[in-house]
Amino acid sequence: MSTDTDDGTVLLNERTGRYWQLNATGGQVLRQLLDGHEAPRIAAEVAARHRIALHRAERDVTAVIEQLRTAQLVIA
Repeated sequence: MSTDTDDGTVLLNERTGRYWQLNATGGQVLRQLLDGHEAPRIAAEVAARHRIALHRAERDVTAVIEQLRTAQLVIA
């Protein structure tokens, strides 16, 4: 379960009862994953939106996805 807030997105792992908070960019990454987008496309969109280098966006998007996987919040 997830809820958008003014500062990003809050997730609840219903199996464990643990809450997770993502900033606005992390929330966008999550929504795009749930919509079926692949990491390279997400990173390209993040790079364009925030006007940062693609390699930095790739690194950051990969880190968010890995954290979501480790917390068993997504299977991507």
